[in-house]
Amino acid sequence: MNTFKDFYNRQRQKFFAYLIRRAGDYHLACDIMQESFARLYEKYPAEHFTPQLLYTIGRNLVLDALRKRKYNPSEIGDVEPAADGQEHYLMVRDEYRQVLAAMRHLEDDERDLLSLVVSSELSYRELAEITGLSEANVKVKIHRARKKLRACLGAERQ
Repeated sequence: MNTFKDFYNRQRQKFFAYLIRRAGDYHLACDIMQESFARLYEKYPAEHFTPQLLYTIGRNLVLDALRKRKYNPSEIGDVEPAADGQEHYLMVRDEYRQVLAAMRHLEDDERDLLSLVVSSELSYRELAEITGLSEANVKVKIHRARKKLRACLGAERQ
């Protein structure tokens, strides 16, 4: 049990960041995070607890949820901030919504790769294994997606 608990504690923040970027919805990301860790725990022995496996499970659950709902991630769910940090919270939330809005201009595979690379700290080789692409293709797609995202963000701020 400690192995799972340790793995969970090491991965939960980065994994949740990936899920919320990818799903664009706080509550959906919470549900998928819970389901991903539950599937990992129930179906795999402790020696198979790897970030790649966790992200593969989560990625597939996000794709399934988005397909089923034909979901448009236009708004993230609201989480109430502490009263003393409300101004900071509102600024961060506004910037985050701008990034999510800009990410909607990307292709699905670009959005997926960017979310993975930013959140997971996985290598390009590991990302290639998760997505089924070649390592070189992953690098090219991430580079192009970053350029598109910068262009979208620049256009929104002007």
